Amino acid sequence: MAKRLTARGARLVMLFAPTVIVVAVVVLTTGIAYAVQERGIRETTGERVSSVASSLAELTQVRSALALVHSDVSAAAAELQPLADVIERAAGVDYVVISDERGIRVTHPTPAERGRRVSTDNSAVVAGETFLGTETGTIGRTLRAKVPVRAADGEIIGALSVGILESRIADDASEALRRLLPWALGALVVGTLLSSTVAALLERRFRRLDAAAREHAGLRRTAAALQEQSHEFVTRLHVIHGLVTHGDTSEALRYIEGISPVTTTVHGESLSTQPLLRATVDALRAELSARGARLEAEFAVTSVVDEEVSLVIANLCRNAGEAHATVVHCALTELDGVFHGDISDDGDGIEPADIERLFTRGVSTKADLTGTGRGIGLDLVRRTVAGRGGAVEVGRSASGGARFRFTMEAR
Repeated sequence: MAKRLTARGARLVMLFAPTVIVVAVVVLTTGIAYAVQERGIRETTGERVSSVASSLAELTQVRSALALVHSDVSAAAAELQPLADVIERAAGVDYVVISDERGIRVTHPTPAERGRRVSTDNSAVVAGETFLGTETGTIGRTLRAKVPVRAADGEIIGALSVGILESRIADDASEALRRLLPWALGALVVGTLLSSTVAALLERRFRRLDAAAREHAGLRRTAAALQEQSHEFVTRLHVIHGLVTHGDTSEALRYIEGISPVTTTVHGESLSTQPLLRATVDALRAELSARGARLEAEFAVTSVVDEEVSLVIANLCRNAGEAHATVVHCALTELDGVFHGDISDDGDGIEPADIERLFTRGVSTKADLTGTGRGIGLDLVRRTVAGRGGAVEVGRSASGGARFRFTMEAR
């Protein structure tokens, strides 16, 4: 039981592994692509604000206006704010702030902030360093670049800061993700369909292997049972041979009856030249009688009924007895060198859905109570009849049971 559960678990893993792998790969790839996009957007934004800040710091207009800050901040703001507004719109940045070396703002998007001290530390910038990073200022959290503004003689006279809101960067990254998602979803759908196809093919293969394994197991059980029965039959034949050899025929008959009670029936003249058919009918009467069924037989043949015809009759009558029939009617006629058989019963009958697969080896409508396998007799009937140029038809009898009609060439 544990092995079966382990095998079933391994089978489920094999079936669902392709889909899980596809989903994991698509999700991972999408995540990596998004991270790369977001990093690229941030790097591009950083290059933009750095370039704008550096270019403005080199303008003579900026240097000249900063020289006026100490005497008149308003005049310096009037000079530089229009320039800052134009740069903000043209470069797509959120603010351009120019301040003197003391940190007093000359330009700012908010008029009230002009003339006030900057909200972040600019000491490193006025000391000659540049800065690129994220800080929180008066308009929010921004990715900003800060550069020193130098006079013509190289003296630092102020600082220039250019920034873009982090919210805008996040919006750009979200837009990139929205453009990426359709491709990711398409890859996911295609990959899932392909993996599902692979899983379906694997499942079909597994089912075929399971069916083959069941059939093989059934054949092994049947072979083992037949081997055991063969051994027992040979042993009994030796006993009967010994009894007959020593002239104990009465004892031999009693021994045979003890093994399988036989009902001796005197048949009409039509069976006087058909010893095999007569023996088959006697055996069937005894077997069906043991199951509580009665055999009604009618024969109108001129050719010898050989072993193959007897085998077909025996299997069909036995099948009727196993279907809980109380009356089994067997008729065999001959017309133009062709045997016509008709076996009907009042048993359980056969469902229409089971008719197509009824003659398939290993298929049976009855439970296998012995464990030796079922679905062998009707397959044998089909092959035997087909080998004699005939066919088998299945239907419902007048009494509600099953009805088998077959034709076979006489020999």
